[in-house]
Amino acid sequence: MTTTGYTASGDLSFPPGFVWGAATAAYQIEGAVSEDGRGVSVWDTFSHTPGKVHGGDTGDIACDSYHRYLEDVELIAALGLNTYRFSISWPRVQPGGRGAVNQKGIDYYRALLDELGERGIAAAVTLYHWDLPQELQDEGGWATRSTAQRFAEYAAIVGEMLGDRVERWITLNEPQVVASHGYRSGEHAPGLRDDDAAAAATHHLLLGHGLATQALRSVLPPGTPVGISLDLHPIRVAGDRSDSVEQALVITDAELNRIFLEPLLHGRYPAEARASLLPPASLIAEGDLETIAQPIDFLGLNYYAPVYLRAGDPADLRRDEEPAHYGVPGVVEYRPDWLEKTPMGWLIDPDGLHELLLRLSKDAPDLPLYITENGRAAEDYVNPQGVVNDPDRVRYLQMHLAAAARAIQDGANLAGYFVWSLLDNFEWGWGYQKRFGIVFVDFGTQRRTPKSSAHFYSEVARANAVPSLPAG
Repeated sequence: MTTTGYTASGDLSFPPGFVWGAATAAYQIEGAVSEDGRGVSVWDTFSHTPGKVHGGDTGDIACDSYHRYLEDVELIAALGLNTYRFSISWPRVQPGGRGAVNQKGIDYYRALLDELGERGIAAAVTLYHWDLPQELQDEGGWATRSTAQRFAEYAAIVGEMLGDRVERWITLNEPQVVASHGYRSGEHAPGLRDDDAAAAATHHLLLGHGLATQALRSVLPPGTPVGISLDLHPIRVAGDRSDSVEQALVITDAELNRIFLEPLLHGRYPAEARASLLPPASLIAEGDLETIAQPIDFLGLNYYAPVYLRAGDPADLRRDEEPAHYGVPGVVEYRPDWLEKTPMGWLIDPDGLHELLLRLSKDAPDLPLYITENGRAAEDYVNPQGVVNDPDRVRYLQMHLAAAARAIQDGANLAGYFVWSLLDNFEWGWGYQKRFGIVFVDFGTQRRTPKSSAHFYSEVARANAVPSLPAG
């Protein structure tokens, strides 16, 4: 791959052995939803339900990576990345979420892992990135305890069959989003709007993580790292810090961040969270919290944006305000004018990444951290010269990587970074309308074109340092 003229900045270098990777998820890239014995997932059902996904898009074809994985591995190798984070489709391995293994599904992932191995690219495998088998959802999904038990069985199967080829395992991706968007607000599959189901899903996702961690360790080579990826957000206050805003800050942090962090790290749910979000005591069996809180080998952080709160009237919103999803009456979420926003409307704040890395390193000082997702959507297109220039994404990556490097200097135990995402893909409820990839995908032809951000990120990985951007 050609160089781009970036100059490595010596004061923003990363430690030897730092992991540089890109991340994807099965339903977002694989396609082939009806091939080789794959079962139906909740996202198949949801995306085929009219009105649920922008433009009526589905993941039926997506990036066609099921057939084009060799091309995608070649892209990763050309970028000089040393790790690839991808997820395994549960319904491709167990079509109904239980019982017999679909050997063709296992064979696909084995072939992908073998190709990565031949290229010297380590694999970081996520067991669950939101594509629950529909048959399990028909029985209640994550709102039922049995799904956590089925997840552990699935983890043992995949670990035993593929464990010799995987460097590190991630049990769940963003369980907070699964519970809140899938079971409470209905924005994601399975599309429920049920507070009780969401509270139950919170506990059973965590329990599933604990049981799957035990299952993996029972079959993996000793010492194979197992962890989890959480989406976390710094909570900030804009304007006067009234008592109600201060209270909302504590509650929002409890309900958005600590409701998953504290069970994992300390074996308890945060007392400050509202009762409607916490699992009732009747769901928490003896030993559950100990299972959830067993030691993990690393913690994955997915970082995109902070949350700002200020005093306001949810019934009379001003510009750049919206009702607070968490908190107390008289408080709104605010999008400050001084921060840029992505096409998703998400605030751009690299200092928030620095803040979270130091917070996590303080809360769990001996736990290695990985940024398992970080990136932005942009309005990308192929110009007449066949080039995709995405300067906004390049600048975004440069700022966030610089924040990560500073965090390491300030004591954060950060061991790796995975850009989201390798490819433009099916962006959940937004369908194909939002592009997060460092590689442009023409969804009509499936042609892949590395963007300027891919060349920039390649220079970062090769130099193990954050380059300075060229003048102008």
